[in-house]
Amino acid sequence: MANAEREERPERPAESDGTAHLFRALGRQIKVLRERAGMSQRELGLAAHCGEDLVSAVERGVRTPQPDFLERVDQVLDAGGVLAAAADEVREALARSRTRHPAWFRDYARTEAEAVVLHEYSSQAVPGLLQTEDYARAVFTQRRPLLDEVTIEKRVADRIARQQIFERWPAPTFSYVLEESALQRPVGGRRVQRQQLLRIRQVGLMRTVQLQVMPTDCEEHPSLGGSFTLLTPKGRQQVAYMEVQGYPRLVTDPDEVSVFAERYGIIRAQALTPRESLTLIEKMLGEA
Repeated sequence: MANAEREERPERPAESDGTAHLFRALGRQIKVLRERAGMSQRELGLAAHCGEDLVSAVERGVRTPQPDFLERVDQVLDAGGVLAAAADEVREALARSRTRHPAWFRDYARTEAEAVVLHEYSSQAVPGLLQTEDYARAVFTQRRPLLDEVTIEKRVADRIARQQIFERWPAPTFSYVLEESALQRPVGGRRVQRQQLLRIRQVGLMRTVQLQVMPTDCEEHPSLGGSFTLLTPKGRQQVAYMEVQGYPRLVTDPDEVSVFAERYGIIRAQALTPRESLTLIEKMLGEA
């Protein structure tokens, strides 16, 4: 594609320290053991208390298998400790892993990975941490200027890898407010939209997540200036992050951050409650 943008491919943690073979091998082993047990990816996900998407991504080498995931799957598949034995090596690899994100995104990605509290308001699209693989791929494929296929797949893999934050324990506290119009937009087509709504519902049911929808017919709105995120890293003050037309900004000044915190509080007060929001998503699923 002659007019497609190409960016330097940052190393993934597994590539930078030479452990890529470990994660690929674990993914293949899990697939073999699952098929031997006669289980589908969905059945394994249910038994191991995780999503089907996670099982698929681990088997394909797109996501790093977390130590607790390996230990649970080892028991479910009766692997005799084969998978659990690799947990310590995975912990070591993750501890020395280097960032996989573009240079402009690294400060935020590092802050996000350390967050104990994360609040996000999204006005145009589903937030990256909630996106399915197909939705993320559609976002990057449709971006202008066009990205080449290698860059698209790298960015999709990196975005999905960030979602491992939901598997941390102790878990961070999450809250999201999504504009109803963002959920109605069929990015990638109706099938992708439906799978994305299912994913949002799944996340909204997590104990650590408060998910709300801002209805389009709301007559008042305190933040029409765009999406933003509030993060509280462990042992540090809250910060704010936003990105406009590809230009990122990480705000650390306490006075500026307090403005975004005030806006977010009002947004949550005006949005549907979490229960009402899940009811709306169920309705949208019935229509999708």
